This record gives sequence, C-alpha cells and structure tokens, in this order.
Amino acid sequence: MRPRGAVGAVAAVDLGATSGRVVLGRVGPDSFTIEDIHRFPNRPVRTRDGLHWNVLELYREVLEGLRKAVAAEPNLLSIGIDSWAIDYGLVRRGRLVGTPYHYRDERSEGGVAAVEQVVDAATLYAANGLQHLPFNTLYQLAVDRDEGMLDPSTTMLLIPDLIAYWLTGQQRGERTNASTTGLIDIATGRWNEPLADKLGLPSTLFPSLVDPGQRIGAVTADIAAQLGATDIDVVAVGSHDTASAVAAVPLAGPNSAYISSGTWALIGCELAHPVLTEESRAANFTNELGVDNQVRYLRNVMGMWVLNECVNAWQRTDRTVQLESLVVDARKAQRWAIIDVGDPALLSAGDMPSRVTTLLAQQGLLDPTPAETVRSIIESLASAYAATIDELERMTGTPIDTIHIVGGGSQNTLLCQRIADRSGRPVHAGLVEATAIGNILIQARATGLLAGSLDDLRAHATQSQPISRYLPA
Repeated sequence: MRPRGAVGAVAAVDLGATSGRVVLGRVGPDSFTIEDIHRFPNRPVRTRDGLHWNVLELYREVLEGLRKAVAAEPNLLSIGIDSWAIDYGLVRRGRLVGTPYHYRDERSEGGVAAVEQVVDAATLYAANGLQHLPFNTLYQLAVDRDEGMLDPSTTMLLIPDLIAYWLTGQQRGERTNASTTGLIDIATGRWNEPLADKLGLPSTLFPSLVDPGQRIGAVTADIAAQLGATDIDVVAVGSHDTASAVAAVPLAGPNSAYISSGTWALIGCELAHPVLTEESRAANFTNELGVDNQVRYLRNVMGMWVLNECVNAWQRTDRTVQLESLVVDARKAQRWAIIDVGDPALLSAGDMPSRVTTLLAQQGLLDPTPAETVRSIIESLASAYAATIDELERMTGTPIDTIHIVGGGSQNTLLCQRIADRSGRPVHAGLVEATAIGNILIQARATGLLAGSLDDLRAHATQSQPISRYLPA
C-alpha cells in the first residue's frame, strides 16, 4: 500500500467489443492524467461452428500494452481489467477449452428455450433482476450443458477474469460482471446455487467472487519477466466496462441519469436497491451490481453500433468517408425518418446501410443519402434514449432532471443536442474515456493513491476532464 498523498501510476486494460487498449493513469492528490499506451482492434473470427472472440490475440495485445506501460512507468503499481459483459471462456484443469463464443452468435437462441422450460421469465427476473437479452450468459451455458461441455473440472471465467487468470494464476469472478450472467442472486450478490442446480449447471463452474478494489493477485514470475517488471498486482475493478464507466460519471445527484454510449447505450441511474416489479420486468430494465454496492438500474439500448457499421461499410468503397463530416452534413439534412433501433435486423454485423435503408423505406423515406441516413440514425437513437429516460423515471418514481452522457457518443455533438431536445432535459457530455477513468479510479483507491467515497473519486477525476453542456431547444 502506498502512503496516501503519493503520486503513482496504474494501468487500465480496457477491452471493448470492437477495440481494446491499455491506458496509463498517473494519479496524485492534486493530479489525474491518462495516456493511451497501446491500442489494438478486436476482430471476431467466424469458423464453421460460429462466431468467436479471438481471445488469444487480445491477450497477446494486452501483454504488449503492459510491456509499454512498464517501460513508461517502471514502478507501475497495479493492473485493472474491464471488458464487455456476458461472454466467457471455459477453463478445464487450467486450460482454455475451445475459443469463447461471441454474444452475437446465433447459438444462444437455443439456450433461451432450454432455460424457459425450467424456469419462467417472471421467476428468473425476481432472482437475477436482469433485462431479457437472448445472449445472456445463462442461455449460453445452457447450450454448453446440452453439448456436453460442462463437468465438475470446468470453471467459467468471464473475459476480464480469464485475462486476470492468465496474468496471475488466480481464478476469480469479479462481482459487477458476474451480475450480468443471470446467475447471481441480485438480493445477496452471491452465486445463485439453487438456480444453477435447477438448470443443471455444476456449482464448481463458478469461481469465488471478489469486489472492485480487492487484490486478485500478483502477476506470476514468468509474466513479470515478460513485462520487464518485478512486482505488480492485478486489482479487481468494475470489470464490466459499464460498471467502470458509471464509477466515473460525475452524477449531479440522485435525480441524475447516465448514458454510457459505446457499441451499446446503457441508460440508467444508481440505486441503493434493485427494482424487481413486474412492471420493471415488462419494460425490460435490468439490475446490475456496481462499484461500492450500488445497483446499476438500466436498460441496454442500441448504441453507436448501427452508425459505426454504416460508416465502416461506406469506407470500404470510399476511404475518404469520415463520420465527422457526415455528422456536419447530417445537421443540414432536410429529410429523415425515425426507425426502431432495437429492430433485430440491426443486431448482426454485415451490410448495415442496406438494412437501415429498408427500415427507412418502411417509414416512407426512399433512397436516402449517407447524410440523411446518418441524421435518421441519430434522430432514432435520441428518440429511443429520451423514451428510455422517461420510463426510467416512471420505474424508479424519481424525477430525472439531468442526463450525463459518457463514452464515445459524448463526442457526437448532434446526438447530444438531440437527446437534450427530445428529452427536454439538459445533457452534460464528457469523460469520453469514462471506462478507463473509472478503472483507474478504483485502482488508485485500492493502492492508496486516493481515498474517499465514490463521489470523492468522481470529483477528483472531473477536475481535469472537460464537460460540455447542451440545453434543450
């Protein structure tokens, strides 16, 4: 433990659905800076048996980033790892079994039916508090069970837990991410063994749980040698990337909502207790665990995925296409239409522009230009987000008077303004790197660089981070 008041450095490993990075955080009582040390793509691989994460390549890139971090800061104190939720690797007798499936793979659909034969949706929601998503971990595990992949020697490690295991040799499950599996009792924060037993999942499948801020273990001697280091701890953070992002959101108070805007948009608020009403279940809100025993009450809504996939498709035929210029042109667009951004047709990778064009045609907008398509997507996202904020207010019984948007979407000025306009609430946009910042804040407190409550940590970080404000028109 470092003496309080010292200045030190920690490394955040932040793995997103389309890219990853290692970020160096330098933290002191009067300072907070972050520096991208290493960025790399996250490219799924489709094989004959489905869509997989290339987790071995991700691990190689993580090691490369950590080597660079140690080179920049030889006295690096700790490493924290976050990633997307839900997906996992199966480890048997210390070895990874197969390659982790991607949550967009179609295989999990069979698991939904298998689980619903055993436990109905209302009972499941009362136990885990989770929004129904057809790729939730318990549905994927039901498929593994039916395919004979699970036995008492097998452990499920979510992606950050798997990376931490390879670094330290310790098999642990971080609680915020574990709460996205559907197999955590939302009332106790522990693995729901009766539910797992009912689903035919061996209790040995689930690793012991740790909380954000707890030490997982030191990197092993061979890893330390690879990194050029001597003594670095891996510390549990909010390993679900949204948990880390929310830990950084500078919430103005109990009447604030957040939008963590990336591939998905996580729209919600912090609560002391879960909301498990039938109305909440029908509205598809989720209760996930957050840092410092908070409940992240939210809905998972389509995020920048649709827009980014369109841009990627256009760039394949015209490399001069840039999102920034498209947004400028979209501001001037005279035609647009609202589509359902939650339409299943938009979920998978592929030719996104043609699918969006089809949905726009159904709304009467024919032959849209790229700028009109972009404007339509932004208007549709803003409409969905505003409606979700209104529902959030109803579900919690708490008026929402301010919206905080963090992550990549906070840079899209047109989106931020239209959220303000459509919701009738001011939008505070900033902390583009919220996930890495939250990851670093939790490590800084764990290593003694900072002290205090979650609000204290947030205030410390935002002193050096710009926030833009958008008022409704």
